[in-house]
Amino acid sequence: MTSKKISWCCGLIALANPAYAQVELKTYADRDGYIDVQKLTCAQLANTFQEDADYLTVWYSGWYNGLGKKHMMQVDRAKSLEHEVIVHCKANPGKKVI
Repeated sequence: MTSKKISWCCGLIALANPAYAQVELKTYADRDGYIDVQKLTCAQLANTFQEDADYLTVWYSGWYNGLGKKHMMQVDRAKSLEHEVIVHCKANPGKKVI
């Protein structure tokens, strides 16, 4: 009985989240190699490789902290916030990351 429940839950999860192929972040760059971070969508962030998502969220963090004239970073908090952003993006693929 338990194995049926586990199989059912796994199947439900698979149906709830559409499968997208992961792509490199550079896929979203223009012909000159630039990414317009103000236009990047949640779907694009969520569908990049983990290393690229890490890189991009560090960039966003630096950008926002620079605007706020902050110069400190708490690593564990940054990782937690990145996870929250990606979870939000998977649930809201049409929204912009910014």
